[in-house]
Amino acid sequence: MTSTVPVSVMIFTLNEEIHLPSCLATLDWCDDVIVIDSFSTDRTEAICRERGARFFQRAFDGFGGQRNWALAHAAPRHVWVLILDADERVPPELARELGDKATADSANVGAYRVRRRFYMWGRWLRYSSLYPTWVVRFVRRDRVEYVDRGHAETQKVDGEIRNLENDLIDENLKGIDEWFARQNRYSTKDAEYEMVRNAAPLDWGGLVSGDALRRRASLKQVAARMPFRPTLYFLYSYVWRLGFLDGRDGLVFCRMKAMYQRMVAAKRHDLQRRSQS
Repeated sequence: MTSTVPVSVMIFTLNEEIHLPSCLATLDWCDDVIVIDSFSTDRTEAICRERGARFFQRAFDGFGGQRNWALAHAAPRHVWVLILDADERVPPELARELGDKATADSANVGAYRVRRRFYMWGRWLRYSSLYPTWVVRFVRRDRVEYVDRGHAETQKVDGEIRNLENDLIDENLKGIDEWFARQNRYSTKDAEYEMVRNAAPLDWGGLVSGDALRRRASLKQVAARMPFRPTLYFLYSYVWRLGFLDGRDGLVFCRMKAMYQRMVAAKRHDLQRRSQS
C-alpha cells in the first residue's frame, strides 16, 4: 500500500532499533510519521531520520504524559492520529480502514478502539494473550486527553468511541530477558497505582458493561483484591480463556503473566508495610 492516507502516526520509543524497521515498513502509506523518543542510546534516532520520520526527544514521565505532550507539541499534520509503540505493525487492511474512517467526517466520533494481536516466539498467542484486547489508539488530535493509570494510561475522549474492524499487530522481538526487565518496571507502577485505586469503591457495574475497556478495568480492580492472585490469573488465562490451545508457548506465557501478578502483589505489600513503619 503506497497511497497517502490522511492520518498522522506517532511512535513512542526507547532503544527500539530492533523493532523500528518492521514498524516503519508498514507505514509507507503515511506522509507524517512522528517519533517521540525517551533519549535512546542505540540507533533509534538514526533509523528514524533515514526513513524520513520527524524526530522529537522528551524525558519519559509516563505514557499518558508522553502522549499529551506529543499531541500538543509535535504538530501532527492531520486531524486523525494513530498512536503506536515501536513493536507494533499496521497491516494493509487496517491502514485502508484508517483512511476510510479519517475521511468519513463523523463529527460525533472522538476516537476508535482497535484489537491488538500479540505475537511472541514468532507466533500469534491468540488465547494465552487474552485476545481480543481492545486499546484506544486512533484519535482526533484535539478530542483526547491521556491520564496515567499505573504503568499504562487511559483516555478522556470528547465524543463517541467506536471500534475498528481490523487488528493491530504487536510482536516482541527483544527476547524474554527484556520482557522480564520491562515487567519489573511496570509492576512497580501498577503496585503504586493499586495502592490508590483500592481506596476507591469497586465498580461492580463495570463487570457487565458493554464497554470492553471499562469491563477490563473493573475486572482488574476486583482481581487486585483477591487472595491467591497469581494462581487465579493462571487458571483464568490458561483454562477459562483457553490458553492451553496455544500449546507449550501458551503454558509458558500464562505462567509468565501469573508471575507478573505475583510481582505486583509483592510490591504492593512492600509499599503497605513501608507506609506503616
